[in-house]
Amino acid sequence: MIQHFKFKRLYAGELPGWRISFYDRQQKVEALYHGDGSIEVESPKDYALNEQQLKDIHELMLFHIYD
Repeated sequence: MIQHFKFKRLYAGELPGWRISFYDRQQKVEALYHGDGSIEVESPKDYALNEQQLKDIHELMLFHIYD
């Protein structure tokens, strides 16, 4: 379950790209959310997003950024 979701723009202006972070099972996860919708986990290196997390992140981004 994603908790404490945060996002910050990567670029000034209109270029799409965001740095996102959230907690999952008391572990902080940091990733890049690219303009094409792809997500690149930066930390922890061995962390893998499951299908439900991908869906949840896309929904959160739609709600906060694209709505």
